[in-house]
Amino acid sequence: MAHLWDAEVAVTTCMAKKLIESQFPELIPADIEIIDYGFDNTVMKVNNDWIFRFPRREIAVRLLETEGKLLPLLEGCGPYLQIPVPAYFGNPSHQYKWPFLGYRFVKGRIPPEADSVVRDGESAIKMARFLKNLHGVNVIEAKKQEVPYDELARLDVGKRQVILKKNTDEIKEFDLFEQVGELERYLQHLPQKSLPHETTLVHGDLHCKNIVVNKDGVLSGILDWGDVHLGHRAIDLNLIYSFLTPRGREQFLNEYGQVEEIELEYARFKAVYTNVILLLYGYHEKQVQTVMEAQNSLKLALT
Repeated sequence: MAHLWDAEVAVTTCMAKKLIESQFPELIPADIEIIDYGFDNTVMKVNNDWIFRFPRREIAVRLLETEGKLLPLLEGCGPYLQIPVPAYFGNPSHQYKWPFLGYRFVKGRIPPEADSVVRDGESAIKMARFLKNLHGVNVIEAKKQEVPYDELARLDVGKRQVILKKNTDEIKEFDLFEQVGELERYLQHLPQKSLPHETTLVHGDLHCKNIVVNKDGVLSGILDWGDVHLGHRAIDLNLIYSFLTPRGREQFLNEYGQVEEIELEYARFKAVYTNVILLLYGYHEKQVQTVMEAQNSLKLALT
């Protein structure tokens, strides 16, 4: 059965080496290791200092191009969290028909691979300060960089509840989540009211595989900006439910500022929806650590 995350083109390390060395001779000899792959990109570490991302699906190409223009402008979002600013811009060729990007390596480990994770305190404060700055970026300036609007209707409950129900049934079938009863009960209480009209610059895809923590387990960086767009901040605020403890959420909101209750309802919905998909993704792709982190994130989101 085909899955949402199946690749149209899966770049191998051999292909990546040829592409990188032919366009960026200063990186010769390129020592390459695949460190992860997501729905949209294959991620490789190059010479220990650089991360290259190669689109796996055509839908990711425009997102990567937007990311390449926008991220250099976001370095000023504050010293709170690192972001992967592009330094190498790979061009399409007869070997690989899409562009690709290379970034300075963001130090840290994603939560599924970390020895420990701090889910309140300093992590909550850093997240709040960073997202407050991100959500305060001038929308007009973002438009000039051709940042798209939310073309995927990420917070459209009516559109997504059927998919959420189907995925929940699959989780139950494979016995992947002990609290599946709580998840099924949540499906009966999805947000119904309309969100207040608001447009901000958002990361668009914050979850356990797109953030990193430092050696002490404290949140230290935000990865994979391929879904950056102009949308509602509740899309990003999902992370307060899927990553932070209840204490951490309170600390976050005290630092970030006022958020309406209906926004938090939609943020929780996004957290549940995303981590249900991640749980199935980890199961089908045999990524045990992703499964465990998605299970933990779902527990938090339902708390």
